[in-house]
Amino acid sequence: LFDHMINWKNLFEKLSDMNRIVLSTHENPDGDGLGCAYAMHHIAKKMNIDSKIITATKFSKQYNFLNQDNCIELYNYDIHYNWIKDADAAFIFDVGDFVRLRDVGRALTENKIYTFNIDHHPSLENSSFNENYVDTAAAATGEMIYEFIKKNEINFTKDEAIGVYTAVMTDTGSFRHSNTNSNCHKIAMECIELGVNSSRVYQSIYENRTIAQVSILSELSKNLNFELDGEFAWFVIDQDLMIKAKAQSSDVDGFTDFVRTIEGVEVSLMFYQIDNENCRINFRSKGSYVLNGIAQKFGGGGHKFACGAKIQGNINETISMVTSETKDSILNQRQSNL
Repeated sequence: LFDHMINWKNLFEKLSDMNRIVLSTHENPDGDGLGCAYAMHHIAKKMNIDSKIITATKFSKQYNFLNQDNCIELYNYDIHYNWIKDADAAFIFDVGDFVRLRDVGRALTENKIYTFNIDHHPSLENSSFNENYVDTAAAATGEMIYEFIKKNEINFTKDEAIGVYTAVMTDTGSFRHSNTNSNCHKIAMECIELGVNSSRVYQSIYENRTIAQVSILSELSKNLNFELDGEFAWFVIDQDLMIKAKAQSSDVDGFTDFVRTIEGVEVSLMFYQIDNENCRINFRSKGSYVLNGIAQKFGGGGHKFACGAKIQGNINETISMVTSETKDSILNQRQSNL
């Protein structure tokens, strides 16, 4: 199941010579990126390597259980810039694209820090990184970290297992999505045997809805748009709705997945208005239609069935442009599937 071309021993040898490393992931961090960074933080600890997990934007409080010892820090120039300057390397997980590191990426570039990219996103031979460890067949970057641990016979304990389990569970949609393979279940089994409380992890992440999220959901359910015989559903979360719901940006996560669960819906699409100039779009597919080509057209990317992009411009123009492109893509794929 693994990409056996990846030389994990080589990576471990390089890591063994280091004294300080930066660990990071994409903006709006999720369970895969944070889980991997958390596991690597504990590996570094065992090897007496100084490490910090530094994120470009706040992480959602549903992942607080990964931050018991305050090992995850929000980037602050005054605190972190000079600390980063003295790092031997940075290990970046699940990023998709270097630009998604925002200020952390800038600090790494300006200080000429050597970067290792560990990811399962496609088309990532990205010249912004010094070395790429990419396996698009992996269900989660967490699956790759597990392989790194096993290949190098690193003592796999509950500390690393919590991170690996969180990564694999979230990126497979709690082992429901089509990317779930037998290896994911084997990894989960081992993590549980090591003492990971799987139901507590699940509850922390998925059963902690804020009142703001429930308010958004209530409004959304009245304003869903269904097209192409109900196979395509899209919705808008604009600034008015955010103010009305007293919501923060972290409150918009998960709605695209939720809308995809509606009977008959194959593709769900969210438009989230960040501000007057910018809009975030998220795509989810049940598996009949590949969507990352559309995301790439708009400067984004991701997996075949889960991807997104950020678009500058008027939200109404963005909506008409992206829905039209999505419908064309679905119709073309329908045609070629006949």
